Amino acid sequence: MLKVGLTGGIGAGKSEVSRLLVACGAVLIDADRIAREVVAPGTPGLASVVEAFGEEILAADGSLDRPRLGAIVFSDAEKLSTLNSIVHPLVGARSRELEEAAAQDAVVLHDVPLLTENGLAPLYDLVIVVDAAPETQLDRLVRLRGMTEEDARARMAAQATREQRREIADIVIDNDVPLEELEQRVKDVWAELVRRSQAPRPSPAE
Repeated sequence: MLKVGLTGGIGAGKSEVSRLLVACGAVLIDADRIAREVVAPGTPGLASVVEAFGEEILAADGSLDRPRLGAIVFSDAEKLSTLNSIVHPLVGARSRELEEAAAQDAVVLHDVPLLTENGLAPLYDLVIVVDAAPETQLDRLVRLRGMTEEDARARMAAQATREQRREIADIVIDNDVPLEELEQRVKDVWAELVRRSQAPRPSPAE
């Protein structure tokens, strides 16, 4: 099994690269999706969040009101830390379960938006960073996601810098290119991942 961490700045095209790698045969473990699952209605995770923040963070249907919770935690570092202390261990446990269920010869792709920020690179056999110029990111966020330029710049500024992401990368996929070219780049990366997954590993004693 080859454990691969995938990350990239907002608007860099990480989701597209993830989709293409899955199409090639990667087993995807999506941290964002798991983070939503572990606080779904009826879960112990949601019960813990309600215990910490009160029932006002619930929507009318009993699900988590994410905008309301976000307004609470992103303006208070201590509350954000409290939320992370609840959610992150649950995400980690579920990710390990999914990883253990994958085939022994699988290329397991961990899609982790905050991989750089949370210092998670050592958890993976290698790290792929999807990179794009800040101007490209800004254009995609405004034109494709409908963000205001101010909001887009704020979201970009809240993340790790482009340089910090590239520092932890074993493989960088430059995504200032048309989709057809990106598809070929991803196929080349996939061939490298398969090669690495099949290479003999040194034993712990070596």
